[in-house]
Amino acid sequence: LQQRRGLRLSAPAAIQVTVRDALNQALDEELERDERVFLLGEEVAQYDGAYKISRGLWKKYGDKRVIDTPISEMGFTGIAVGAAMVWLRPVCEFMTFNFSMQAIDQVINSAAKTCYMSAGSIPVPIVFRGPNGASAGVAAQHSQCFAAWYGHCPGLKVVSPWSSEDAKGLLKASIRDDNPVVVLESELLYGVPFEMSEQAQSKEFVIPIGKAKIEKQGTHVTLVAHSRPVGHCLEAAAVLSKEGVECEV
Repeated sequence: LQQRRGLRLSAPAAIQVTVRDALNQALDEELERDERVFLLGEEVAQYDGAYKISRGLWKKYGDKRVIDTPISEMGFTGIAVGAAMVWLRPVCEFMTFNFSMQAIDQVINSAAKTCYMSAGSIPVPIVFRGPNGASAGVAAQHSQCFAAWYGHCPGLKVVSPWSSEDAKGLLKASIRDDNPVVVLESELLYGVPFEMSEQAQSKEFVIPIGKAKIEKQGTHVTLVAHSRPVGHCLEAAAVLSKEGVECEV
């Protein structure tokens, strides 16, 4: 009928989605997709998360899938690692990665090394996620970046998203991965909206871990960054472009 009338439906337009909502979508879709996935951490359930990343998930999935924990990172991280060893897929939230230092033995000596030490017979499919690095007015114990720390630990995969598409696609890939993955988020980006393509709106949208993403083509110089500094590099590239220097970002 539409063809006879010469009409054509346009594809759904890209929409604006904040990083916070993109992470929430990823968690919701993976909890729905796989009953082995569950979320635990401080205030993730009844309070909807300290940063509202888990908003609405406790009401939707209940106490067994979205679990409030005591303020004891070593304790609930150990619970999560143990659950992953028996093929559940926990998502362990740190209210800030500064506090993951309380649980560093569980993250490194238990989660990261077990697959190697068991000759591959005991994979540990777990995600450690939360805000990492500087924010606004939160002082030294909430502001350190642990990307270099975790990036140098064998057995861990580490991702550090910038845009909403990155956040959604990489978190979903991390949850589906059979290895422990550290997802370093930026608190300063949570409320920032980015354009999300039609493809990224799909429940099966996943970004492969370990492949660099070219945000801007360029021929003269390459700028490499992760997390919030990607935006700074794009701004710098725009300035340099006016001077005849085309940067790849």
